[in-house]
Amino acid sequence: MTTRLYLVRHGATQLTAEDRFSGAIGVELSDEGRAQVRALASRLAEQPIAAVYTSPLSRTVETASILATSIRAAPHRLDPIHRDGLKEISHGRWEGLTRREVEERFPGEYPTWEADPFTFAPVGGESGLAVLARALPVIREIVVAHEGKSVLVVSHKATLRLVISSLLGFDARGYRDRLDQSPACLNVVDFKDPVRARLMLFNDVSHYESTPKEGGARLSKWWDAPAMG
Repeated sequence: MTTRLYLVRHGATQLTAEDRFSGAIGVELSDEGRAQVRALASRLAEQPIAAVYTSPLSRTVETASILATSIRAAPHRLDPIHRDGLKEISHGRWEGLTRREVEERFPGEYPTWEADPFTFAPVGGESGLAVLARALPVIREIVVAHEGKSVLVVSHKATLRLVISSLLGFDARGYRDRLDQSPACLNVVDFKDPVRARLMLFNDVSHYESTPKEGGARLSKWWDAPAMG
């Protein structure tokens, strides 16, 4: 019996457009973000989704609410269930700043984090490892509670990349450089049991974009580095 999770990143916000660190900030969706989520809602409207879980931050709650009210296949109203473990990684004193501002204000922290965001955390923030420690038990709880069903889970860019890396057995140290999550993207992961998972769809935005976006820096210098000749 297969349990299916629809893993969704929240829609775009103004801080998304400005490429700012916004992990723990309660920023709202932008008009563009709401349009992205409505497009996804139309795509998922007829899916037999049994439950909706969300991070308690405002941008994910709004995303989950739009999606939940659009699902027509559910036999009853789906009220999003909040789980703290699904929150975005906290960047501590970097919150709200651009990469350039962080480099200028905290020159001792940024290079270390850029090299190893999995085990290093800025002052007042979280490491990727800490995020996995709180997020993975929630994913397991959802899979166990809804065996054989389909469930919608709304979370955040870093959290989803870390969870997917772990579920598939990838080295999560490179999650920022090698995996992307666009606003209002859809990932589909099927579970044979709480441990064995298979990725069926990744970072799909075909509900509002006809072609995948070009890779960009997105707060990571790895993509900016010159190609080796």
